[in-house]
Formats: sequence, C-alpha cells, structure tokens
Amino acid sequence: MSEHDRKRILKELHAPPYWTNACRELAERDPVLAGLVEVHGSDVLRGSGDAFRTLVNAIVGQQISVAAADGIWKRITAAFPELSANALAATSLADLRATGLSWRKSEYIQGIAEAFVSGDLDDTMWSEWSDTEIHNQLTGLRGIGPWTADMVLIFHLQRPDILPLGDIGLVNAAANLYEWGIDGAASNTEKLATRRERLSAHAERWRPWRTVATWFIWRDLDAEPVIY
Repeated sequence: MSEHDRKRILKELHAPPYWTNACRELAERDPVLAGLVEVHGSDVLRGSGDAFRTLVNAIVGQQISVAAADGIWKRITAAFPELSANALAATSLADLRATGLSWRKSEYIQGIAEAFVSGDLDDTMWSEWSDTEIHNQLTGLRGIGPWTADMVLIFHLQRPDILPLGDIGLVNAAANLYEWGIDGAASNTEKLATRRERLSAHAERWRPWRTVATWFIWRDLDAEPVIY
C-alpha cells in the first residue's frame, strides 16, 4: 500500500489529528513499533463516540475474558438499544443483572448512569481538563478504577499520551514483543510487576505518543481492533 493510499484510508477512518505524525516518530524511535506500524498502519484508533457507552463497555470488560465481555456486551446492547444514561438509570438492577452482569457491576453502571443524569458527571467539560483531572474525577466514582479511566482517555477522548499499565494484556504482550526475559523462578505476581516496570521505563521513548504505541500493541494481539 502506498503512503498516499494509507493517508487516504486514515482520513476516511477519522484518525486523530496527531496519528500520522505519531506513527512516523514512533517507527523512527522503536524498531518493534516500526514493524507493527508496517503491518497495521492502515488501521486507526476508534471509539464509540459516546462517553457513557465507553464507560459501560469498559466496566463490562473489567477482570473477565474478552469472549465473556463480548457476550455480555451483546446482551446489553440488545436489551437496551439506546444505551443512554437515562435508560439505564431508570431500569432495575435485576434487568441489568439479566444480561449477565454481576450484581456489583450492575450497581456500578446504574450509579454512573445516575451521575450523568444528575450532571455530577459532565463529559462536555472534559475538553478543558487535563488527563490527570479527568482521571481523578472518574476514579472518584464507585466502580471506576485507573484502567477504566484510561479506556475513556484513550478511546473516547483520544488523548495521545496514555499508558494503561493496569492492562495485563498490554503488559504481557509488550514483554513478548520485546523479549524481556523474566526470572523463571519468580511468581506470576512478581513476573507481572517486573514486566510492568520494564514497560513503564521503555515507554519513556514513546512520549508524547504512548497512546498510539499502546494501540498498536493491542492491535497486534487481536484479529479485530478493540473499540470502546
């Protein structure tokens, strides 16, 4: 594919304005990412376009397999086609639970829906806020941890320099791609902590495009691009 064709495709997919420049700079700095950009360079970070939908999708995916999350997400979108804060704030926890959600996640989602309805959570203000300010507001809500807040920053707001170190899939994939040997006698917890430290240090060379680097590693993991 020619560079002209790739840029045309990215434009049609509504790539973030920094995307082409970020891909070029990352490829120049990191040979592993250069290979990923070569393979997946005609695709681009995409989100649902709706803050509430992104949050619900991320909560569904917390601490369960991709396949399980996909199944629950399909049932939620079938049961609530509009998937608005108003609709989910007004429904019963039992109806949410019927989609396969745990009681706790049902409570989290309804609480977040109520925060949107009341105005306690107003995504129209986020364009004026820093990454840290948004992260702090979101993690102040029940059910939203650092990983979920990072998904909002990456997929909904498309902030360019987010590194979700709480994403185990990302951490392990990076360790495999960069061949970071870990002491075989270490426990799984110790191995994960070491890989997370290695990724955090390595990712310094990706600034200010850590979101883009993260997306390419995710993209290499899945047959289809992840969208929240």
